[in-house]
Amino acid sequence: MSVKIRLSRKGSKKRPFNHIVVANSRAPRDGDFIEKVGTYNPMLPKEDPKRVVLVADRIKYWLSIGAQPSDKVARFLSEAGITGKYVINDKQTKKPLPKAKAQERAKALEEKRLAAEEAKKQAEAEAQAQFEADNKPAEETAPATEETPAA
Repeated sequence: MSVKIRLSRKGSKKRPFNHIVVANSRAPRDGDFIEKVGTYNPMLPKEDPKRVVLVADRIKYWLSIGAQPSDKVARFLSEAGITGKYVINDKQTKKPLPKAKAQERAKALEEKRLAAEEAKKQAEAEAQAQFEADNKPAEETAPATEETPAA
């Protein structure tokens, strides 16, 4: 039997309130549960200590025998110091990314843009070198005249 620590929604319409429960993973969200181990009231401000109330010793027990917390509950446990730092699942971070072909097109466009910038810089450097060569101060080519003392 796979056991989860998850939220079970209670409260009325537009007034959510959640129990943090230990339940069989196949049980419905608001259905049968094994044990209630805390509460979560999203209507309270974030700094309110009654927003998330946890029974730490029971949660530690369930975690020790293999219960898996849901993402939201894992974040609560991390903030309470019961578990280590909460890490976002890979599947969540990849969801907002574009599909593979769109990523390839974006990469090709980026490479094209970088190549164009490099070519522009190179052309500017060549133009600057040509400008400096054309406007080099002309060396005096007139022969130097020796002044002879008048006698």
